Parts: sequence; structure tokens; C-alpha cells
Amino acid sequence: MARKNLLIGLTSPELPAGNSSPDSKIDPLKATPPHLGIMGTRGAIGAVTRSIEQLRAQSVIEIAPDQIDPSFIADRLETSAESHNSLLESIREHGQQVPVLVRPHPESEGRYQIAYGRRRLRAVAELGLRVRAIVKPLTDQQLVVAQGQENSARTDLSFIEKALFAARLEESGYARETIMAALSVDKTGLSRLISSAVKIPRDVIEAIGAAPRAGRDRWIELAARLESAVALGEARALIADKGFAEKSSDERFDLVLGASAAKRAKGSRPMIWKAADGTRVAKIKDDPRQMTLAIDKNATGSFGAYLIEQLPEIYAAFKRREDQ
Repeated sequence: MARKNLLIGLTSPELPAGNSSPDSKIDPLKATPPHLGIMGTRGAIGAVTRSIEQLRAQSVIEIAPDQIDPSFIADRLETSAESHNSLLESIREHGQQVPVLVRPHPESEGRYQIAYGRRRLRAVAELGLRVRAIVKPLTDQQLVVAQGQENSARTDLSFIEKALFAARLEESGYARETIMAALSVDKTGLSRLISSAVKIPRDVIEAIGAAPRAGRDRWIELAARLESAVALGEARALIADKGFAEKSSDERFDLVLGASAAKRAKGSRPMIWKAADGTRVAKIKDDPRQMTLAIDKNATGSFGAYLIEQLPEIYAAFKRREDQ
């Protein structure tokens, strides 16, 4: 009995460190090799056999790269040639030090699907080597949590890549609790990620790329600026320029951010807002740094005071909408 417990203790179904999922429901002990028959599922011998199968399933093995398919949720924009070549040379010189994580493909027998390690997989394939991988049975939810947590722990995953990953997960129907676990962020952080990815058109994000030095605040600022149709038009005209793609990703980001600020400032003229009865209620001025609302007291009397009184409820309603 002691041997049985010892072997079971060696084969915890948890994910590797940093990638555990509290809602994991996979129990590899339930999977019995078909050749064992009824006798293989009972007693100490059955437990030992199952434990060996688990150890084999979670050990590092070598797989032909063309047997591994991508994850169904993309988590990265295209990496730079410089970054890829650096990884390629490192693996050429020192070998693949860190295994990738894959699962048996849920739809194609004999194939695998990657959870994380896509860059390593690409480099190993180009070198004509077999990729070192940990094979682990994962549900779709466990795969995206493992994929998100491993990538979130890496310093080279940029803010906008995390934002796109979060938005794609939500578009695929995953609950925000799952996405928060995958990216190790709280509710507010997740809202900022998804908001940025939703407000900036995908064609603009893909043209800019990962922009690793841009950071959260500057991407959020760009999202706010591109709400202006004039700024968005200028951004798209800029990225269509032949020389734009030749710049580095961070340089492309700076160009789009600068163009959106300049054009929005030139086009920001005060707008008069009228009520349904034609009353000129307010003058609105919107520029890159602030929005000014001027209430016409002569036309609206105490409306300004009423608006200030209602601001807490208006802001609370806005936050509820953002969280949703």
C-alpha cells in the first residue's frame, strides 16, 4: 500500500509551476490503457501501472515539429526578425533548454496542439530538430489558462499582445474569471486590456506590432485618440505608406501616436450641443488631453448645478458599463 501511495504522489495532475489552474478537472488516473483489461484496473498492480502511465505522459519527449498544431487562440503578434534570429542561434548553440507544453490534439489522432512555446517550436523546426515537449491532457479552458499564465510571466510579451489575447478569449465565450486567471490580472486590469484591444482597430494593431517599449499607458492613450474619426483616418493613411513597415515596431507606434495627436488637435473645434427643443445647452471642446463641457447658464438655468449633482451616478453607470 505504501508503494501505491508513493507512486501516486509522484504523479500530481497539476500543471507545471506557475501554470496551475484551480478549476482543473482532469484526472489522468481515470485513463486506463486499453491493453490492461479488467485486471489492470484493480489492486496494487493496477495502481502501479496507472502511475507509470502518468509518469510517461508527463515526461519530456521529443516530437517532430510538423506533428504539432497551433493553439486555437493566438497570443502573440509576429516577432521581429532580430528576436527570432537570437533565439535560433541560442538553440543552435546550446540546444532547446526549456520544453514546450502540448496536449494530444482533441480532433486529430496522432497529432498535438501547443499550449505554449510557439517561438521555440518555430526555431527548432527551422533547425531541422525534434522539439522537446511535455505532453499533458488539457481541456480547452486549462489550455488557455496555461498558455496565458506562462506568457504573462515572460517579460517579452507586450501589453497589446496581452490585450489581444484577452479580447480573443472573451470573443470565444470564456468567462472573465477564466481570463483573469490566465493573465494573472484583477478585474480592473482585465477591463483595461480588453478595452484597449476593442477600441483600437485590429488592422492598426497588426500594422504596428507588439511595440514592447510602448507600455500600458501609451496604448490606452492611443486608444483614446483613435476614437476620433479624423485621427483614425490619419493613422490608416500612415500605415498604408510603403516605408511604414520598414520601421521597427516601437517606431511605428510612435509615428501613429504622434500623427493621431497632431491631427486631432487641428480638428478639435468646439461643438454646440442642442436639446431636442433646439435649446443650446452646452459647448463641447475635445482635444488630446481633455474634454471641456461649458454649460450656457442663460439658456438652461440650473441645469449645470443639476448635472454636477448627478455626476456620481453618471460615473457609476459608466463604470458598470466598462466592467461589463
